[in-house]
Amino acid sequence: MSNSRNLNDVTIEEILDNAHEYIEDEEQLSVIKRAYLFAKEKHQGQYRKSGEAYIYHPMNVALILTTIYADFETIAAGLMHDVLEDCDCSPEEMEEKFGKTITKLVQGVTKLSKIHFSTENEYLIDYYKKIIVGMSEDVRVIIIKLADRLHNMRTLWAIPEDRQKVKAKESLEILAPIADHLGIHKIKSELEDLALRYLKPDVFYDIAERLNKTKIERDKYVLDMEHEVSDLLNEHHIPHEIKGRAKCIYSIYNKLNKGKKFSDIYDLLALRVIVNTEQECYLALGLIHSKFRPLPKRFKDYIAMPKPNMYQSLHTTVFGIGGDLFEIQIRTYDMDEVAENGIAAHWSYKENKGSNVAADLQNTTEQKLQFFKSIIDLSHENINSEEFVNSVKDEVLNNNIYCYTPKGDVIELPKGATPIDFAYHIHTKVGETTVGAIVNNNIVPLDYELHDNDIVKINTNKSSTPSKEWINFVKSTQVRNKIKSYFTKSDRENYIERGKYTLEKELRKRKLSISEFISDENIKKICDSEKLENLDDIYLSIGNGKLTANGIINIIDKPIENIPTPKTIKVTSKSKDADIIVSGIDKVKVNLANCCNPVYGDQIVGYITKGNGITVHLLHCHNLSMLENRTVEVKWNTNVNKRYLTILLVYANDSDNHLLDLMQQISMMNVSVDGIKTVSRESNNSVYEINCYVTGIEQLNKLMININKLNYVDKIEREMR
Repeated sequence: MSNSRNLNDVTIEEILDNAHEYIEDEEQLSVIKRAYLFAKEKHQGQYRKSGEAYIYHPMNVALILTTIYADFETIAAGLMHDVLEDCDCSPEEMEEKFGKTITKLVQGVTKLSKIHFSTENEYLIDYYKKIIVGMSEDVRVIIIKLADRLHNMRTLWAIPEDRQKVKAKESLEILAPIADHLGIHKIKSELEDLALRYLKPDVFYDIAERLNKTKIERDKYVLDMEHEVSDLLNEHHIPHEIKGRAKCIYSIYNKLNKGKKFSDIYDLLALRVIVNTEQECYLALGLIHSKFRPLPKRFKDYIAMPKPNMYQSLHTTVFGIGGDLFEIQIRTYDMDEVAENGIAAHWSYKENKGSNVAADLQNTTEQKLQFFKSIIDLSHENINSEEFVNSVKDEVLNNNIYCYTPKGDVIELPKGATPIDFAYHIHTKVGETTVGAIVNNNIVPLDYELHDNDIVKINTNKSSTPSKEWINFVKSTQVRNKIKSYFTKSDRENYIERGKYTLEKELRKRKLSISEFISDENIKKICDSEKLENLDDIYLSIGNGKLTANGIINIIDKPIENIPTPKTIKVTSKSKDADIIVSGIDKVKVNLANCCNPVYGDQIVGYITKGNGITVHLLHCHNLSMLENRTVEVKWNTNVNKRYLTILLVYANDSDNHLLDLMQQISMMNVSVDGIKTVSRESNNSVYEINCYVTGIEQLNKLMININKLNYVDKIEREMR
């Protein structure tokens, strides 16, 4: 459909005639007619800024949809896509007349229309999310949106110039790449040309003028070449059709922008040869190459190795009549329809083709959409808007690279992708067990940057697991999340195991029965107290240090000294030799709690025990939760000059033995080590427990900072029991 025609000329008869070319079911055609009459009634009295009655906009949208072979539900929804938003109509009324599917499509388009469109980052995040979510629910929502935008771009002259540029920029940066990703070439190329016309009118009209100046000459060359190729194919009894290729001004602009001369752009002279079968594609190619010398390195076989958007064709550039370069595409009729209409044509294919073809196309469609769905997970990640936008732009809307497996399967990847990205895109299990990669028969490191057309072989080992280093160099957000998810799951399992071990060890120390303690009644009581879900959550909270084994046990089995008395005692002491000063008593027995091991400088509080003086805890020790009525204010004596025991847990990100290195690092800080041991060791992480003596909180903090800087250390924390 030319954008130069009078857009008010469109009629419902033309829409139905177009649809009838590929929709045979009369009932489906009647739904389209009813949708038109319904929309016409609802939009009665409404006008667009360009002056015409509003109904002509949805009619043009529907006409565009018929040119890409959209199904009857999509066309009907296209005719009514503004009814819910702009007219007196409820979803219930529409659903009663047209059913759930069509109503959901209209609602999906309505949701997209309510977004504040902008290409600025602060708005992009919502825009991308809504588009991707819409696509994941039903890709036809996006197809209607693309047709809607294409007609709006054709009438963009009717809005102010500043808004023209905003809409053009959005069409170029967001909607045209989505059309390309879905393989809808017709819409993609026209959106790009129209956007360039409004964003850079001087450039657009300069290229258009150059094309017009050379049009007569080019048309003659193309016609002569067309006759030559046609005669050649007829001579060998190959039925065919030959078309001249449309010249996309934006495509030429891009090539000129990269430094090419106008005369060096190959597709200025271009032919498309369409034949019946895949075999005839290769026969035609061989015949053309036998008569016209091909230009080296310009042949591409997208039939044997299709693009992920399902595009299939043979591309070659040959020295044609008069020595001019001609770009020739060779494909079947089915391939041509998919190339022009992309994913939009699949519903009509499913209706009109055999079941095997339909199943293959459905499977391919679902695989294509799965990539978009995976990006939705980003909305649940703790990342800022700019990171989300960059991820989507890089991995969905950018000019991605295409690599191949040794069997010839094509894998689409973001630019800068590595063999690890490639492996995970084949299958998560392949990614997790990757041990090496061979690219174009050469061994490469796993952080090697892949390029277009690379053939990649992944070597795996069933016993291998991912490395945390991969997170730092993989390009795909989807892959990065899978690796993180692996370690989150692995860490969780390790924490649960560690928590179980710690709890059972403490139960044995306190001579309590493990089986009796973890009864259903006790587990429920602990979960209610700590807002947990189940026994695994209890183990997890102990293993990751959020809770202590003693604290958990005390919920069920409170020590006698923990029974609170109703009176808070205030006492004083001013002994110059004591570590701790307790106001009110001169001589009192003071102990440092072994559950939290306070060191000089920590914030502390005293707890009055029965017959055992005062026990000093960290102010935020979780074991104090039930002891508030028997606490007393205490403080450190400034005259103290001694060392205090502290217990540290060091979490390493590998299974190597770092005991000696940790000993050396601690000794360099003039800290005395009382004991060091490995608490747990797995295939890709380990935990060390260090008992050491420090002069106070200042030295302890420096020690923890220095150990945390070691490249094999994930984190370090004080142990709380």
